[in-house]
Amino acid sequence: MKESYVIGIDFGTDSVRALVVNANTGEQVGTAVQEYPRWKQGKYCDAGVSQFRQHPLDYLESLENAVLNALDQAPPALRQQVRGISVDTTGSTPVAVDSNGTPLALLPEFAENPNGMFVLWKDHTANAEAEEINRLAHSYDIDFTKYVGGIYSSEWFWAKILRTLRVDESVREQAFSWVEHCDWISAELTGITDPLLLKRSRCAAGHKALWHQEFDGLPSNAFFKELDPLLDGLRDRLFTDTATSDEPMGTISEKWSQKLGIPADVVIGVGAFDAHMGAVGALIEPYSLCKVVGTSTCDMLVAPNDEVGHLLIKGICGQVDGSIVPGMLGMEAGQSAFGDIYAWFSKLIIEPVRTLLGEEEAAQLSKKLIPHLAEQAAKLPVTEKDIIAIDWLNGRRTPDAKHTLKGGLLGLNLASDSARIFKALVEATAYGSKAIVERFRSEGVPIHQVIAIGGVAKKSAFVMQTLADVLNMPIKVAASEQACALGAAMFASVAAGVHPGLQEAQEAMSSGFDAVYQPREAQSAVYQQLYQKYLEAGAYIENEFLQKAHLQLT
Repeated sequence: MKESYVIGIDFGTDSVRALVVNANTGEQVGTAVQEYPRWKQGKYCDAGVSQFRQHPLDYLESLENAVLNALDQAPPALRQQVRGISVDTTGSTPVAVDSNGTPLALLPEFAENPNGMFVLWKDHTANAEAEEINRLAHSYDIDFTKYVGGIYSSEWFWAKILRTLRVDESVREQAFSWVEHCDWISAELTGITDPLLLKRSRCAAGHKALWHQEFDGLPSNAFFKELDPLLDGLRDRLFTDTATSDEPMGTISEKWSQKLGIPADVVIGVGAFDAHMGAVGALIEPYSLCKVVGTSTCDMLVAPNDEVGHLLIKGICGQVDGSIVPGMLGMEAGQSAFGDIYAWFSKLIIEPVRTLLGEEEAAQLSKKLIPHLAEQAAKLPVTEKDIIAIDWLNGRRTPDAKHTLKGGLLGLNLASDSARIFKALVEATAYGSKAIVERFRSEGVPIHQVIAIGGVAKKSAFVMQTLADVLNMPIKVAASEQACALGAAMFASVAAGVHPGLQEAQEAMSSGFDAVYQPREAQSAVYQQLYQKYLEAGAYIENEFLQKAHLQLT
């Protein structure tokens, strides 16, 4: 039997990863990572106002380099056996496009304009717009937020569009439509980028753009016009129908076939968000919480529609039929910062070293600091008097999105050293995860097990053990270093017809699990008490500190 190969492409926050997989055996024959050069230089971003933008050239150039480098690791003849490609991306990461589907930043007059670029998932410049969407939706005849947890986020599609249209007249005049990164890059590979023709991802549309079958697609134009006349008519230039990721987007274009040196009949699958495809790569099953643990977290659940489809789960990032596994209800939650919190604390320590002692010393410290802090923190006892940290350093995604919230440290004294503070920060991220688990359970959705993927899950035993202790549940870590790209490859194999369905693709291509963290009874008992303190401290920050003191922390 002739072997078939597929390519999964995973666009992360900092880089793109390409994975070449034997669709028949699951053997991974080539993988490569390519950083985004402009992003790495900090271009088009302003962290002080939570502006994070990425240039489409970063995506195109890095995609080509990563795929070519991955293919170079395999025998040359293998290129002619590539059958399909599928892509996952961060999200919601939309871009303004012209009538041809060209991102405005690829036009000369917008080449250096951040508002013509992709608005990255963690961009929070649209906090005010998100609040306006919520106010109107909650008073409207139909609450269009009811399938996204009842709260619309500044990280999502419509808030970012409205903000951009308000602040940039040139974009307002030239933007014909808007496209999510996962849709645009998949369409770009086919050469059919017309925003009125390209297939739109069910995953992106349902979780971030308020799409639902009940609404016959997107919310009504009347709703958007009342929100702001700038949105009048845009609905007609977007989409009504959506597609799940087991469907083909189309066939690869001649341009990309030649660039990558692969056959002209390679099928390009419909894209999706990274966490959703990562959950598939990690063998998600009903009522398993799959945590993609990296700079932030995305928490995925699937369940049969006939068992939970009648529920409206409050405070999560959406519930969408087929957004993760076709035929099942996909549910998403997550934390706006996880590994980013550890990186912040590391930077807090390293930057004075850089200033005083130079780049070389800072670089050496940077490699050793987090592993050292984790080692020291692991030796500390867990007691009821420990420091409590709140993990909202980048706001709160779920439960109950509010990105204007801030983090905190409570219970410091003169014995509070770096290891104890680091331990508290790690525990805070675990408490944030527990809050998500408890919300699902309180809304009637059971969780039977936890699966973890991502950089933190693979690299930090201390973090994962703490998480298991706080959740008081075992955590299985997927073996694949590239679970998101592997999930994309699985979808590619189905879209290309190599496998008849996703279950068959998972069975043939899975890498399994390589670690299990069991909760420790003594630590878990103390953490249940500390978690209550975390909830009380969070309530104080959210209700007392921000509201009664009237501090404008935005």
